[in-house]
Amino acid sequence: MRRRRHVECLWALALSLAAGLLVTAALAGCGTDEAALDGTSWKLVRWNETALDPADFTITADFEDGRIGGTSAVNNYGGLYETGADGAFSVGPLSSTMMAGTGDAGRAERVYLELLEAAASYEVVGDTLTLFDESGDPVLVFASVPAAD
Repeated sequence: MRRRRHVECLWALALSLAAGLLVTAALAGCGTDEAALDGTSWKLVRWNETALDPADFTITADFEDGRIGGTSAVNNYGGLYETGADGAFSVGPLSSTMMAGTGDAGRAERVYLELLEAAASYEVVGDTLTLFDESGDPVLVFASVPAAD
């Protein structure tokens, strides 16, 4: 009888450990998930600013090791970013070089950085990265840039 009780305890322990591993694996998908964007590079192709065409400017986003950086029409910018398994996205604080940007290029840079800082979620479908604002409206749409060899 004692041996049977011992076997039952071992089975209960094994089942508990297996359940714990399943919970741990499930929770591993929660929280931040920078790996989803890390190592990717993008060029802005659309935004919700109708007065300016992003194709007229060099606006890029490169993601690496929890950092975002690129060109914002006039200057280079960079900062931290976070993503979540649920599609959450945030950047900041961002810094940039201080070259004077006037006219449409200066305006495009201000618009881009404002929209980037307002982004609250993201989605990657194929070769397209879309950033959405808190209302779920797409604000920035990027095309994938192939990695340099």
